[in-house]
Amino acid sequence: MTYFIPALDFGNIVSDEPAEVATTLKLIALITILSLAPAILVLMTCFTRIVIVLSFVRMGLATQQMPPNQILISLALFMTFFIMAPVFSEVNENALSPLLDGEVSQEEAFSEAAVPMKEFMSKHTREKDVALFMGYAGMDKPETLADIPLTALIPAFAISELKTAFQIGFLIFVPFLVIDMIVASVLMSMGMMMLPPVMISLPFKILLFVLVDGWYLVVESLLISYR
Repeated sequence: MTYFIPALDFGNIVSDEPAEVATTLKLIALITILSLAPAILVLMTCFTRIVIVLSFVRMGLATQQMPPNQILISLALFMTFFIMAPVFSEVNENALSPLLDGEVSQEEAFSEAAVPMKEFMSKHTREKDVALFMGYAGMDKPETLADIPLTALIPAFAISELKTAFQIGFLIFVPFLVIDMIVASVLMSMGMMMLPPVMISLPFKILLFVLVDGWYLVVESLLISYR
């Protein structure tokens, strides 16, 4: 049996007009940017810090997969949109809407969109982290925010967020660790060394977390950290 593959017509892609070729290349670049949207959301917003802190909360409680990953990621995502709303509004007003209306070019829209994103990231990035990437690339010390390229600011912001998230995670972990140590010492003093301390400490950790309204305190701390 013979199968035939339909012929593909590339006649509409090839053109002798430079303007049409440039438009095609711009479209390809736009599709590429959209394909990188998840990475942009993770590394250029507050999503990284939020999802790591929420994961530390679950690890400290030792509740295995409760809350599930879908719940934590969804909560982190909506908190990200809430915190980043002013930045996204400025990007939409100064870059996206004028681009869709044909008032500015793609290059101008990109430059305008980068300004509020740079302001947000620089506010939560350590100078040490920026200097690391700037120095590795052999760039001069920036005098203004515009002198810092996104290629250096984005990874610097990412590692700053990681450090901050682990600092918050450590503070969250300490009270749960104290409960585990107390329960373990009590069980050893009672000669119940074969009984896993986690089985006894888990209800106490959940009770403590509920009594102090833990989720409210964690979310409040995350919101305050981005003021």
